[in-house]
Amino acid sequence: MADVKIEAGWKEKLKTQFESDYFENLIRFVKDEYASQTIYPPGNLMFNAFNACPWDKTKVVILGQDPYINPNQAMGLSFSVPEGISKPPSLLNIFKEIKKETGQEIPVSGNLTRWANQGILLLNSVLTVRAGLSNSHQGKGWEIFTDSVIQLISSEKSNIVFLLWGAPARKKAGLIDQQKHLILESAHPSPMSVERGFFGNGHFVKCNEYLISKQENPIIW
Repeated sequence: MADVKIEAGWKEKLKTQFESDYFENLIRFVKDEYASQTIYPPGNLMFNAFNACPWDKTKVVILGQDPYINPNQAMGLSFSVPEGISKPPSLLNIFKEIKKETGQEIPVSGNLTRWANQGILLLNSVLTVRAGLSNSHQGKGWEIFTDSVIQLISSEKSNIVFLLWGAPARKKAGLIDQQKHLILESAHPSPMSVERGFFGNGHFVKCNEYLISKQENPIIW
């Protein structure tokens, strides 16, 4: 079994994945890539989404695609960048929509750790990528792993809000029990698609209204 450095609750829940053949092969591939290429995020942040948002605290899932491919951006949380790094266009559009919905000013920092700490799992479908090469680690096993995470949350938890933006994320809706959870779908916040339904989707207010209706604390966006 791969000894994955991950929050204890997730480690227990994902034990069967970590013991599987596909995951052993995936980790072997990823280790070889880190040894021979520039890979993002840094290895110690590969499972940051899980470490920053423990299993017991998870109440919202925001699904991204793969990590940022430029230096110093990827930090293992979908859409997030570290302190002091300029906000990529998709993240800036997310903040613009939050401002439109809530009146809250766009924050200086694009670091979304504060969202993770409130119970948002900022999960990418693929957790690693080669520098400068989008989708370069697709089809290596990460999708099997992250799909299993979504199915696990769906089956073992109730009243989770899933925010699915863009076609790849929206395909994951079939993994989620719509009787137990709230699924919010729209176009992706990237500049290419943001005007096709991301702006004006109302997701941030809808998410909080649902959480409040289930006696959960709303997210401070």
